[in-house]
Amino acid sequence: MPPRSSPTARQQRLGGELRKLREQSGMSAQQAAALLGVDRTRIPNIESGRFGISPERVRTLAFNYGCPDTALVDLLADIARERDRGWWEENRGLLPPALTDIAELEFHASELQSAVTTHIPGLLQTEEHARAVFDTAVPLLPEPDLEARLALRLRRQEVLDRDRPVPYEAVIHEAALRMQFGGPKVARDQLEHILAYSERDTVTVRVIPFATGGFPGAGQSFTYVSAPVPQLDTVQLDSSHGSILLDADMQLRRYRGLLERLRGLALPTTDSRAFIRTIAQDL
Repeated sequence: MPPRSSPTARQQRLGGELRKLREQSGMSAQQAAALLGVDRTRIPNIESGRFGISPERVRTLAFNYGCPDTALVDLLADIARERDRGWWEENRGLLPPALTDIAELEFHASELQSAVTTHIPGLLQTEEHARAVFDTAVPLLPEPDLEARLALRLRRQEVLDRDRPVPYEAVIHEAALRMQFGGPKVARDQLEHILAYSERDTVTVRVIPFATGGFPGAGQSFTYVSAPVPQLDTVQLDSSHGSILLDADMQLRRYRGLLERLRGLALPTTDSRAFIRTIAQDL
């Protein structure tokens, strides 16, 4: 199997978890290689995601590392088993890897939770709103790049519409709701779109109004991507330099706590819908 030139975030995460388990066991890379009957250099390449590994070998390593968490081992084996190229892979080499990594993470998520302050969450954006947002990029995006990003963003939204949609919660600050990307009509249609999705059983939308005053995490927007086991959760941060993915235990605990505090400040769902309707009617 040839090495991967650019492993995905999910492939890197599999390798990183195997490295974490090995280090916790006190076993060296050379000892782990001996268990698999491979050269010692293969282990660092597996742990970096540059080389794949079979589900059977994942289980062999986990057993010898003394990992008692069968749910974690099962999920790692499932990730190792994945061979089909997801739809997002069509964009590898055309778009920044972080964008396709986000699509892959969302596709496999068991739950998604976003907290945003100045932009509508990508999973809830209309095509017209998203296009207007991309039109504000600095430097300006070439038309082919803009169209590719727009198509990816709209395709990502399928996780909310498939037969078994991913449960989604969005905590949105009033500032994001009052932004008029594309003008009043686009903004009004965007708010109506959010309202329609908020009526779904699998989508929860809550608003933090200006009247709340200051709140924790005011300067950032993020999405907490829950995996079937919490050890494989990921936080995706938006920044002016692109997306950042976090998965260290302390980081995950921090953002779980931040989400809990933001929920405590946000309006209840029914009040949030009424609040959004009022903003839409004012446009």
